[in-house]
Amino acid sequence: MQELIIEATKSSPRVHFDPVGHVLEISGESYPENAAKFYAPVFDWIGQYLAGLGEEPVTVNLTISYFNSSSSKALMNLFDVFDDACRIGRRITVNWRYDPENETAQECGEEFKEDVCGLPFNLVACGPGQP
Repeated sequence: MQELIIEATKSSPRVHFDPVGHVLEISGESYPENAAKFYAPVFDWIGQYLAGLGEEPVTVNLTISYFNSSSSKALMNLFDVFDDACRIGRRITVNWRYDPENETAQECGEEFKEDVCGLPFNLVACGPGQP
């Protein structure tokens, strides 16, 4: 399976999904004009990836400093897909990375964490420019 790379724009995040290393990363800001259209290839790729996934642990790193309501819905749908996958035995961990000075990003991460039951969801404070 090929890795998925979507470069960031002013209004959309960078997406880098590595099927070999089992690390899925989304970073930047997310307020595309049509979030459903932007995230469609992400969901297609994830569906194919999860269908072929074995016992390997998967790390999902999200570092999103700002997003609009339609991106929030797409992210919640993404977490639901991962949550469902965990319920059938997949080992997926989400790391919601945020700048501790960005209270909104932290609060959003906390809300997302509350909405998933079977998905390990970590809130990770990190400073600007840190990996």
